[in-house]
Amino acid sequence: MPTLNGNSFDILEENIKNLRQLFPEVECDGKIDFDMLRQILGEYVDDDKERYNFKWNGKGRALRFSQTPSTGTLRPCREESKNWDDTQNLYIEGDNLEVLKILQKSYHGKIKMIYIDPPYNTGKDFVYPDNYHDSIENYKAITGQTDEEGNKISTNTEASGRFHTDWLNMMYPRLRLARNLLTNDGVIFISITDKELDNISKICDEIFGEDNFVGKLILQTATDNNPGQINTEHEYIVCYSKNRSLLPYWYAKSEKAERIQNKYLELKGKHNDDIITIQDELRKWIKSNEKDLSGVTHYDNVDSKGVFHDGDIANTTFGGYEYDVIHPLTRKVCKIPDKGFRFSEETMREMIENDDIMFGADETTLIKPKKRLENAKDVLRSVIYEDGRTSTKKFEQLMSRDVFQNPKSDTVIQRLISMVTNDDDIIMDFFSGSGTTAQSIMQLHSERKFILVQLPENLDKMIDTADSRAKKTLKNAITFLDSIGKPHFITEIGKERIRRAGEKIKEEIESDNVQLKIGEEPKSVPDIGFKVFKLDSSNLKKWNPDFANLEVTLDDMINNYVPDRTEEDIVYEFMLKMGLDLSYPIDVADIDGRKVYSIGFGALMMCLDDNITVSVAEGMVKMYKEQAPETWKVVFRDNGFVDDCTKTNVKLTLVQAGLEEDAFTTV
Repeated sequence: MPTLNGNSFDILEENIKNLRQLFPEVECDGKIDFDMLRQILGEYVDDDKERYNFKWNGKGRALRFSQTPSTGTLRPCREESKNWDDTQNLYIEGDNLEVLKILQKSYHGKIKMIYIDPPYNTGKDFVYPDNYHDSIENYKAITGQTDEEGNKISTNTEASGRFHTDWLNMMYPRLRLARNLLTNDGVIFISITDKELDNISKICDEIFGEDNFVGKLILQTATDNNPGQINTEHEYIVCYSKNRSLLPYWYAKSEKAERIQNKYLELKGKHNDDIITIQDELRKWIKSNEKDLSGVTHYDNVDSKGVFHDGDIANTTFGGYEYDVIHPLTRKVCKIPDKGFRFSEETMREMIENDDIMFGADETTLIKPKKRLENAKDVLRSVIYEDGRTSTKKFEQLMSRDVFQNPKSDTVIQRLISMVTNDDDIIMDFFSGSGTTAQSIMQLHSERKFILVQLPENLDKMIDTADSRAKKTLKNAITFLDSIGKPHFITEIGKERIRRAGEKIKEEIESDNVQLKIGEEPKSVPDIGFKVFKLDSSNLKKWNPDFANLEVTLDDMINNYVPDRTEEDIVYEFMLKMGLDLSYPIDVADIDGRKVYSIGFGALMMCLDDNITVSVAEGMVKMYKEQAPETWKVVFRDNGFVDDCTKTNVKLTLVQAGLEEDAFTTV
């Protein structure tokens, strides 16, 4: 009978289990015989000790640490959440390394896209001071939960002598864990500067594989006219995939084309069917907005169906289709391109019938296909121009002036998300900062979901190590948080931004819906809520025998939950240990006076009460038959049964109803 402890999903144990399934002959006395494994792999083993390998001090330790289970959990915080009962979005406060470990089972292979903006290692950035001995206690110390004297936040200065090493030891285990969460066609985008571009590329080549490097975006965000040699005006966004061979082509609806379409509809409403006037005025408008419409200015023709540009009818190579196309006015055969037509005769006939072919004045002019504006697509180009001041201005209009340095561009992140993901996909950001990724997702008005993770850095303590510019921003942030009655943590800025951005989106949609024209469909308000969870130690007590007071210790372990923890805390910890999504609905039923939780429409049923009898099991069976979940797991307190005989009968009742033997768990 399985029992639960306070540890998270054990990645190393799972990897060894998978290895045993692939190569059962390598198991010897419960361990892996690596000599046998090498023999089985034969020529695929690289014995060359001089092969290229990226190494740094602490790499092996960082690797082992990424495989060590977490002893933490995520505690729900309803009072800081928004739309708790309806939202599927998550905002998690905690050290992202521990959080990534805790999420391994519930979100393994479920995240479509990860975007992160990690510390750039400029010498002033905070570098997470991982403690390999006790990471949860270390987390509490650096966030001020256990150290009365305060624990100074560490900046990674070049003078430390471990400038790149500390940064690599921070990033390496986090990226290893992040890869596990990606879907097979999932991708990760990493914002970075040239300080660590080379190193991030090397560790990503190792973790994701060189073949899964998708590309590198250059994001120009500023103009630097200061005296120097080569002035840096850009940063990078590096992209890797879990399996590049599974990636589709990336397109997105062109927002610039949508602007032209809106102008066309405005002119059509004004001039009705006067196509010539509409076309003339549209061309003048496009000319006056040429800079903002770059890439789509050639969409300047108008016919009865709408806006189009004239494309190329010729095949790309010699040997295209050849057939007669009759000019509608002269009734003569139109000129055929030297390379032939690119479309078959049947397709050409359909295009002519649908008014998607543009004829010249007579048959001597090559016909052209009409490329419709509504089919215009954006592709992701390697160079993106974005004025960084725009992002700051928009952020300050939503929040307050100078309360966060250099917020990321919501338009750039929104563009990446729209290119790569679809409705119902999950997007993750585990260095979420001011919450830009959440706002970007909500602005798409879609069914996408987000998981944001951020360390609750204490702003009062950050001032101690900040430079004069950052100190000013931190003081402004503290004043802002005081004005809204929030504690001085960076996570409060992120949560408040998401709240305000969501309300702004809701107000805009509701305003637009009031002004709908006849035939227009009202827009739906997207999911603008989020559930807050906070990293903490497990709700289950550790077995730590005090042999001098063993009787007291044993009595204490009868109730093996940490004091002051709620049943909801415990329910969510079990959801994580059972591999269930934290956004799953939780229903509560009363069965024979006992509280029974049904999670994910019956996928997990829990009863943490005392004096459990067979009638509780019978009630669970009834719920199971009504809800008919694909999988079914049940959890009880180990000492919650009336007696051992009842415990056996409860299990028997559930197993006879279809519960798998190993799906009956006690804690």
